[in-house]
This record gives sequence, structure tokens and C-alpha cells, in this order.
Amino acid sequence: ERIPIEEVFEQLKCTREGLSSVEGENRLQIFGPNKLEEKKESKFLKFLGFMWNPLSWVMEAAAIMAIALANGEGKPPDWQDFVGIVCLLLINSTISFIEENNAGNAAAALMAGLAPKTKVLRDGKWSEQEAAILVPGDIISIKLGDIIPADARLLEGDPLMVDQAALTGESLPVTKHPGQEVFSGSTCKQGEIEAVVIATGVHTFFGKAAHLVDSTNQVGHFQKVFAKGVDKDHVILLAARAARTENQDAIDAAIVGMLADPKEARAGIREVHFLPFNPVDKRTALTYIDASGNWHRASKGAPEQIMTLCNLREDAKKKVHAIIDKFAERGLRSLAVARQEVPEKTKESAGAPWQFVGLLSLFDPPRHDSAETIRRALNLGVNVKMITGDQLAIAKETGRRLGMGTNMYPSASLLGQDKDANIAALPVEELIEKADGFAGVFPEHKYEIVKKLQERKHICGMTGDGVNDAPALKKADIGIAVADATDAARSASDIVLTEPGLSVIISAVLTSRAIFQRMKNYTIYAVSITIRIVFGFMFIALIWKFDFSPFMVLIIAILNDGTIMTISKDRVKPSPLPDSWKLREIFATGTVLGGYLALMTVIFFWAMKETTFFPDKFNVRPIHDSKDEMTAALYLQVSIVSQALIFVTRSRGWSYFERPGLLLVTAFVIAQLIATIIAVYANWGFARIKGIGWGWAGVIWLYSVVFYVPLDLMKFGIRYILSGKAWSNLLDNKTAFTTKKDYGKEEREAQWALAQRTLHGLQPPETSSIFNEKNSYRELSEIAEQAKRRAEVARLRELHTLKGHVESVVKLKGLDIDTIQQHYTV
Repeated sequence: ERIPIEEVFEQLKCTREGLSSVEGENRLQIFGPNKLEEKKESKFLKFLGFMWNPLSWVMEAAAIMAIALANGEGKPPDWQDFVGIVCLLLINSTISFIEENNAGNAAAALMAGLAPKTKVLRDGKWSEQEAAILVPGDIISIKLGDIIPADARLLEGDPLMVDQAALTGESLPVTKHPGQEVFSGSTCKQGEIEAVVIATGVHTFFGKAAHLVDSTNQVGHFQKVFAKGVDKDHVILLAARAARTENQDAIDAAIVGMLADPKEARAGIREVHFLPFNPVDKRTALTYIDASGNWHRASKGAPEQIMTLCNLREDAKKKVHAIIDKFAERGLRSLAVARQEVPEKTKESAGAPWQFVGLLSLFDPPRHDSAETIRRALNLGVNVKMITGDQLAIAKETGRRLGMGTNMYPSASLLGQDKDANIAALPVEELIEKADGFAGVFPEHKYEIVKKLQERKHICGMTGDGVNDAPALKKADIGIAVADATDAARSASDIVLTEPGLSVIISAVLTSRAIFQRMKNYTIYAVSITIRIVFGFMFIALIWKFDFSPFMVLIIAILNDGTIMTISKDRVKPSPLPDSWKLREIFATGTVLGGYLALMTVIFFWAMKETTFFPDKFNVRPIHDSKDEMTAALYLQVSIVSQALIFVTRSRGWSYFERPGLLLVTAFVIAQLIATIIAVYANWGFARIKGIGWGWAGVIWLYSVVFYVPLDLMKFGIRYILSGKAWSNLLDNKTAFTTKKDYGKEEREAQWALAQRTLHGLQPPETSSIFNEKNSYRELSEIAEQAKRRAEVARLRELHTLKGHVESVVKLKGLDIDTIQQHYTV
């Protein structure tokens, strides 16, 4: 910072016009890319890492015991078990390594697409490029919300507010003046300025410290002019002068685009100073010199800020507010324009009094897919709330257009102020749950809304794009940065959208629910199969002193694992409503199914060993005298039902009708072919197994299929019992034992009608229990169901009634409904 800025240009051999593309490429070869070095992990060590965990330790200990302790009295080591265990260990490690490596490659590809970007001046033109291409000597643009991509010295302009907390620990943003240095990794909190890059990559302050650390909005053609002698075109021209002609945001681009020739925005004037938009001033301004040498300023921004700037009288303010409200009722935002003369002819001077010139209306329509996205979200049990800084009237009109209900409230109601009489009795927490949205919201309100919803046990997602959204995005359970979000918003989020629109959020919800369903299916299966294997073999060993071959248990485990792995690619139906682990259901289902299958295995072994049922009924030879053949038969019975259980646990309905994925079916068929062939033909002395022939194999398959049928019924029964409906019907409704007509049908219908009236706000507040303390997941999801119904009513009213359609068009066009013939209502 001690070197004058001109000397910096000399030492870096660059100019204020930036570098050429050729020079940039040459310097990139010398200085390297503008990113930290990544430490590459050894693939071999990563593979070995999958053999170093508690489960692998058990297997490794078992392998050592197989050759060291398994056989005594001078017998040779049990090499067969040793080789089998080692092969299983290698197979598990290989599969885990491949899955982890694929996931890592996919994540790396996504991260490459989300690489930080910056505005850089190359070949005399501004363009958005990846920050990695920056080299010393580049000219970059820094604006509100940007994470500074490299160490740089600020050029001419207004001071910049920079958050350096991540680098220096300073809790408050610091002011950086032109000529001072800004560091890579810090965040721009206010202002806009150009800078020259002086260090990149590992040579930056951040790089040295971390060396070891791994939509265009449309402007409506409606203007209201207040200044005398100013026509509508001049209002647009003044607004365009207060807009950027380069490095534009959406509003600037739209306003300048309204001119016959965008060059008119700077035609005949010389720009002196541009004040960029910031959340405090909420306006932009340009100081310029006209052809006569006179100095002027033009400003556009939030009407409240411009009115304060112009010090309008109360009667003028009322007139402005009336027009703003009219715009808002039609879903249009307002932008105020003002001008002033600067007789002192310096950019720092206060200038003459500001003159309020006029209002521009902006139509910022929702994206074409927003209404459908909200409808699908509500159908999935996701309650959608609109949190906007716009006026209440705009929020209600937008909510109506999107079909999400119009239960909108001003931000003052979040603070317990200016409450409507209808909601005065509700605490703030319940109001937030009940509302479809809030208007006039400040950034700190967003954080509080997320916090209150989380306190009410909701899983809360938050979308945002600005630096002011970052705290709420960080606080939310799932922070979602939309496309073109600022770097600060992206860094605070869990999900970063790479394409415009929110429809991808629905895809994320469905995908995550499908993944969760697969995890749940696997957990139920794992609990069931563990109980089935452990108790089945334990009772057989205790009752008949039968020692099942450990090697065959290993074969069962290998084939089971091969099949169950395909469940990660299985076709599943995502839950139509938000789901949870429901551990009682998981363990109850696993215990009952596992216990049932263990009992069926014990009964099968008893019938095979102690009776002549199978030889008498199916004309197969008795095998109760051959332990090796009984091992083969028991192995096949355990293998078939163990893997068939997957189809029961993977489905919510009948397992026969929910079509599984092709990969799962293929793995099951292959595994059962192998198991059947082993049971029919194997003659392995080391594993104590001898083939039983196709007759016994057919009998075992028939036995397994017959006792597979009740599994679905047991699954439904467990779910019904745990839901509480069974006991409710019996004890509360007395449905099972009653003398009432039609089993009390009329009484139940009356209860349902009362619930519907309460749901739609037709019941007195004191009788409503919607917002009482929630003790169950069902009551939480009821809130989303209410929002869905309100949204459906609003959507149907507009789409399917002529009155609703006419009113929608009339509001958008700004027509006077009173002058239209009234007989349009069907």
C-alpha cells in the first residue's frame, strides 16, 4: 500500500485498460492459475483405508484365527475359511473404493461448474470469467456481494466496505479507500469499484495463510410525471442516465434498453461520478457535465428514499403514495426519478435542492414455471412462504398469480405491531406458520422467520441471491442459492442452483426422498435379516446341536451383499409427504419379519430332520441322516427367503405390484441361480456340504414361496397398529362394538365437517386447535395441507371462473373496472 498506484502499474507492466488476452495467457504460464494448490490423495492408500474400520478389524481377526487357532491337535490351518474371509474383505473394500471414487469425481465435476467468477477487463471489454484465469495486472470490477478473487489495489471511486472476518477476525466491515489493498477471500459489503490485481493463488494473503489447509425484469410503459416541463421520455432518459451502461444489473439493462438507442444514456454528457446501488441508500446516481459545461445529477431508486432526498411536502407525498398503491394493486413495482443541479461543479458538493421528476412502473413477472413449481411443492407437503421486500399489495397480487394463497402480512406484524384484528390473538410463531408470506421484509426479518419456524420443529429451506440473504441461508436447514446469486450467498448455502428458476428444487426434494426411502428400506432389511440369521441358527444349534458351516454363512453374506447393493439404484416411489425415520416402525417391522422368518427356518429344519413330511408328500428321499445334505438344504432355504425379503421391505404396498428396478431383479436372479446350483451340485468337504438334487431344491423353493405370502400382510398390520388407528377405532370410535346406526357413520361425518370448518377458518378461534402445541408429525404436516388448500382455492378461482380471469387481466392492464359493464360474472 506504500507504493503509489502509478508505480504499481509500472511494476506490473499494465495499464488501466487491462491486459490483452494474449498477455493474460502468457502471464498465466508464469504465475499459474489463481487458486490454491490441491493436495492429491494416493488412490492406493485410499483403497487400504477401507480395510481400516471396526467391521474390517473383525474380519481381519477372524481370518487370522482361521489359520492360527481354528484347528488344534496338529491339524493344518483352515485355509479355506481364511481365503474366503480375505476375498470377502477385498470385495467389500473394492466396491466401497469404486463408489467413493465415483462420488468424488461427480462432486469435483460439480464444483468445477461452480468455480468463482469475476468481471475482468480484457482486450478493452468487460466479461465474466472464472477467477482462476486472473493474473497480476488484470483490472477487475468489485461490487456488492462479491467475494474478492485476488489481492488487489483499489482504483478511483467511492470507498468500499469490506468484511475481512475470515482473514483477520475483525467482527465489523472495514472501509477501504482508493489506493488501498483488498485481500482475496474477503467480501464486499457495500460499494462498487475497479481494482488492479497484484497477487494471485498461493501468493495472496489468503493463499499464504491457507497453504497447508486443504431474468431480465421488464419496465412497464407507465409513467407518472410530477416535475413541470418534463415529458415522459425525459423521465426515462434521466433514469437511464442514473443507470450503468456497462456491467449492468437487470433493472439498468431494462431501463437503458427502453431508449431508442442505448448510447443516448451518455450522449452529449461527460460522466464525472457514478454512485452504485447499496442496501442503505437504495438508489443510484450519476454526476455529469452537459454540453454547456453545467453540472447535474440524476438519481433513481426506492420511492421513499427519493422522496426523502427531495424533501417533498406532505400533500405531494400523499399523491406519490396513491399512485404507488395503484401500481402495487396491479402487481407493479415503483421506481422514483429525481434530478438536481450542481453549481459548485465538484462531485463532493451537496448541490442545489433535488427535484422529484416522476415515477416509473416496473413489471417484474414471476417466471413461467414458478406457479407450477409452487403447486408441486404444496402437493408434496412443502409449505411455501413468500418473503419479499415489496409492498403488501404487490405481494398479495403476486401470490394470487402464483396460486399460493393471499394470507400475506406486513413485516410490522413480525414485531407484534400493526396486527390485523383477525390475527391479533395469535403469537408471532403461530402467525408465521399460518401466513402465506410477508411483505416489506428486511434481511434481519428473514433470519428471524427461519429461526421461529425451526423452533416450531419445522425443517426449513430458504432461497436467496443477495449478500443480505446470507445469514438466513446459513441459518436454514437447507440454504439454496439461486442462479446468479452473489458469491456471499453461494458460500452460505447448502445447494447452489446452476440454472434459472426454482423447479429444480422439486427435483431435489423428490431425489432426496427417493434416497431416504432406499435408506429406510435397507435399514428395515438389515434389522430383519440380522434377527433372522442370528435367531434362526441359534435355535437350531441349541435344540439339535447342529453346527452350520461358517463358510456357507460367508457365501450367504456375499450373495446377500451383492444383491442388497443394487438397492441404491432401485426404482422407488418417493414419499408424497415429508417423511421421517419412524424408528418404532422400522424396528418393529424388522423384529416381526425377522422373527417370523427365523421361526419358518426352525420349522423347516424340524420337518426335515424329525419328520418324514417332505418324503411322504413330495416323494423326495430322506436326508435326515446326512448332516452335509441337511446343510445344503438349510443353506438354500435361508438364502432364498433372505433375499426375497428385500422385495417386501422395499415396498410400501404389495410387493407383487410395485415393480423393482431391473438391476435389483437381475442381481436376485443371478444370486438365486448360484445358491440353487451350489445346493444341488456342491460336494465340498471343507465346507461340510453335499448336493441334495433338484427334487429337494424344488421342495425348498415351494416352501419358501408359500411362507413368503404372509410377509406383506404382517407389514401392513404392523404399520396399522403403530399408527394408532386400530386402538382409536376400538376404544374411541367404538367401531368394532357399537349399536349405532351404520356404525356411527353420521357422528363421524359431523366430526369431519367440524374439522373442515375449523381448517378453513369458519370456526370461532377459541374452538380451533390447529395451532395448539404439536405433539405429532401428523399435526405438523397439517399446516402444509392447509396452505395447499388455500392455494388451490386461489388458483381455481382465477383459472376456472370468468370473474377471476377478467379481474386478473384488468389488474395487469390497469383498467378502471367501474367503467366496464358489470354483467361479466358467471
